[in-house]
Amino acid sequence: MADHYYLVAQLPMLFFDRDPGITTEAFLAEANKWMSGADYRALSRCILMDVGIRRKDPGLFGAYAEFERHFRQELAGWRKARRENQEYRPSFPAALVREGNPLEVEKKLLKHRWDHIDALTFGHHFDLDFLCAYYLKLQILDRLSLFDREKGMEIFKNLSRMTV
Repeated sequence: MADHYYLVAQLPMLFFDRDPGITTEAFLAEANKWMSGADYRALSRCILMDVGIRRKDPGLFGAYAEFERHFRQELAGWRKARRENQEYRPSFPAALVREGNPLEVEKKLLKHRWDHIDALTFGHHFDLDFLCAYYLKLQILDRLSLFDREKGMEIFKNLSRMTV
């Protein structure tokens, strides 16, 4: 597996729910300059909400996809049990989904995914798995950036005017 010291060294550090200082498009463009074609193709297939495992996926992404599939199954089981007034103990902390409004719950679910990606990257510093984790985190930050109160209110007002 190739090491990607120069690419990783120039990337800004990522923090949950903070501006990353780089867009996913800029990251992929820079990665394309420094990586082999095969590594770049593997990296570009690391899509946050894609839970299908393909044979050529990097090890970290395969592990993440397995986590995501299991997490979704647990969420579905918890929601079904809740609708049917049954007891269900998910493997994740139930407080993630039990407390808060839908936006707060979505942020907690994204933070849970972020923390799992952090755990998967232990021991990976300059390899394809690190870059895959970085790309997944950028996608989480992209999703979080969509939750802008002012933009949402503007869209809501525009849609409200259209229906009146």
